Amino acid sequence: MAMFDLPLDQLRDYRPEVAVPDDFREFWRSSIEKTRSDDLAATFTEVDNKLAVITTYDVTYAGFGGTPIKGWLHVPAGASGPLPTVVQYYGYSGGRGFPHSTTLWAQAGYAHFVMDTRGQGYNAGGGSGTPDDSAYAGLNHSPGFMTAGITNPETYYYRRVYVDAVRALEAVRTSPLVDPDKIIVTGGSQGGGISIAAAGLAGLAGINLVGCAPDVPFLCHFRRAVQITDKDPYGEITRYLKGFRDHAEPAYRTLSYFDGVNLGRLASAPTLFSVGLMDQTCPPSTVFAAYNSYGTDTAPDVPKDIKIYPHNNHEGGQTYQQEAQLDWFADVFKA
Repeated sequence: MAMFDLPLDQLRDYRPEVAVPDDFREFWRSSIEKTRSDDLAATFTEVDNKLAVITTYDVTYAGFGGTPIKGWLHVPAGASGPLPTVVQYYGYSGGRGFPHSTTLWAQAGYAHFVMDTRGQGYNAGGGSGTPDDSAYAGLNHSPGFMTAGITNPETYYYRRVYVDAVRALEAVRTSPLVDPDKIIVTGGSQGGGISIAAAGLAGLAGINLVGCAPDVPFLCHFRRAVQITDKDPYGEITRYLKGFRDHAEPAYRTLSYFDGVNLGRLASAPTLFSVGLMDQTCPPSTVFAAYNSYGTDTAPDVPKDIKIYPHNNHEGGQTYQQEAQLDWFADVFKA
């Protein structure tokens, strides 16, 4: 493992041209509105999490296409709300798991919602998961999720996931335990990419966020990632296009709708990124491309910061980054 990407001084100024489709905003507006034709139907049922200081609710709401999406809402035991809230999205192959699995932000005194990622969760286990029951889920693709429906933005897997993420914000805001005006989105790797998407799409959905904290985010500057790393999950795209040689143009056009570089431009909430300069899974240049473009279309003066871990791979800062987030979240929620 070594630094294989651009030097740090170049990364700080790295602003590549990533094509933005002409109908980019309209595509996402219509995707959100299409899903709103289904009743959100958010439910919160208290469960036994086997923890003394955290209360947990089993959450179900209607995501893209009406698919029931699962999640956990954790709050400090005895909390009556409304509380500042952290909405967390999971990394690739992760899921909500058991109700005791991920409770850090509730331990810090916040409401903490974790969204299951449709079709994933196989590294988390637990008693239940969220299927991807879309009619498009079975289209030809390489093993994994990166190329499912990749030749058309209407059928691409992450259209469903990103809209699920926006619907998660709508669902959590219906809980009396949640302060709808104090919500931060966060996540690592895939969860980081989803949090950037949620921050960008929140404005189109009429939702105000107070912060976005993506760690070592995935799903950013796809073309660059495919060119400089063989690691999965980006490697799934390479394997697909190695076989379907004539699909490259429509595939990259589709990916431009889902690129964190483009979606981050729409965001207006303050942000705290992180990056590992030896990250071979989500190369540093792809992270900086998203960070440098963040907010440029809607809030060019938005406060933003990035924590840099020069000797770390995709694990990034881990507990060091959590400590930085604990401080940053407290400041953001006080503002």
